[in-house]
Amino acid sequence: MALIALIDDDPEMRSMVEDHLRASGYEVRAFGRPTEALAALLAGDAVPSVVLTDLQMPEMSGIDLTKRLKAKFPDLPVILMTAFGSIESAVDAMRKGAFDYLTKPFKLVELNLVVERAALMAQLTRDNEVLRTELRRNFSKGQLIGKSKAMTEIFDLLERVAPAQSNVLITGESGTGKEVIARTLHQMSPRSARPFVAVNCTAIPETLLESELFGHAKGAFTGADRRKPGLFEEAQGGTLFLDEIGDMPPALQAKLLRVLQERRIRPLGETKDLDIDVRVIAATHKNLKKGIQEGIFREDLYYRLNVIPLPVPPLRHRKEDIPLLAQAFVEKYAALNKSNTRGFTPVALHLLMEQSWPGNVRELENLVERMVVMSRKTLLDESDIPAPESAAVEDFYGHMTQDLPSLEDLERRYMQFVLLKTGGKKDRASQILGINRRTLYRKEREYGFVTGADEDPDDPT
Repeated sequence: MALIALIDDDPEMRSMVEDHLRASGYEVRAFGRPTEALAALLAGDAVPSVVLTDLQMPEMSGIDLTKRLKAKFPDLPVILMTAFGSIESAVDAMRKGAFDYLTKPFKLVELNLVVERAALMAQLTRDNEVLRTELRRNFSKGQLIGKSKAMTEIFDLLERVAPAQSNVLITGESGTGKEVIARTLHQMSPRSARPFVAVNCTAIPETLLESELFGHAKGAFTGADRRKPGLFEEAQGGTLFLDEIGDMPPALQAKLLRVLQERRIRPLGETKDLDIDVRVIAATHKNLKKGIQEGIFREDLYYRLNVIPLPVPPLRHRKEDIPLLAQAFVEKYAALNKSNTRGFTPVALHLLMEQSWPGNVRELENLVERMVVMSRKTLLDESDIPAPESAAVEDFYGHMTQDLPSLEDLERRYMQFVLLKTGGKKDRASQILGINRRTLYRKEREYGFVTGADEDPDDPT
């Protein structure tokens, strides 16, 4: 039951509104003086869900009361009751944080609607605060967020694996957050003060990947005008994250295996090996065992990397994490874009949880960023959620193709165009169309360019 704080110095008005709100199922705490109400509310004695206050009062105006209350309770909805002539003041109060206003005399049905909407907003704000509290306390580790059984198991595994030196292989679909897990593992490890270096094995051309990983000496190849340390050297004492390891060229896989076995590298063009102290975390969205069977991934490298396997389930298999992730992304992008968006309505969260998310966490983050940028609401609702991209694409192609001609119609129109441009000369038209003259004449009759009784004047028969 929502608690309403009612402040009005008019006893009759206060009594009438109080009785009606109680009859409507609300708990009401009524005050005849704004200073009395302010003292009680600031003391934190039963903070209400909604404040309903008169605008013009002797000791303190409703605007001043609103400012004082909002300073301590920024999410507390305040509704102002005002006479017709003071509407401008009420609108000004809304600019300063009031939730809404009612013009006296108002209908009780109107009162119910405004109070109900304010109480709902207060409840939604509290629900989102619960999500924010969960994010801060129980269900996050570094940048990782989740409360599903799968994420709890990942948190537990990270706790046990972080102090070790063993290589880790993270597997999962694209967008599941494999690099975030790798960074979190690094931050939890004794290597956290040293570099975390990430490289995407797909993003770097095969001809440059070896040089990028192991470095090169001056003059090692054309354009090597200075010595360049590789990523293994840059990660010395820390962690090297090899993303999309399944796309590493087979020749380079053999060299990586040697490095993992001997803990030594040899830059291109140099004759001496360098000792390295680097923990390797690899990740892939591919099935490496299938790659082994197809001969495109080394089995010995797979087992050297897969000392600690860490599979990451797709987002559709851990939907209970979606509210927490969505809330975290709202806070992130609201801060970046200076937006007043605070969270989601329950309906919006339900719709987000019902989607399949083929792009996983990355897709959810992109969607939430778009919603925060495009909406001006405090709480995002179902109208802010765009249609799934697949549906949008289908609609696009549906609209695009509904006016396109069929192949038969296109052939007819093109044949008519060629005949027009050639002045009706069959030999020239048939050459352009790539058909013989008899086929051209048959098509002309089919398409109604000539009647069945007409003869082809160029036909020797």
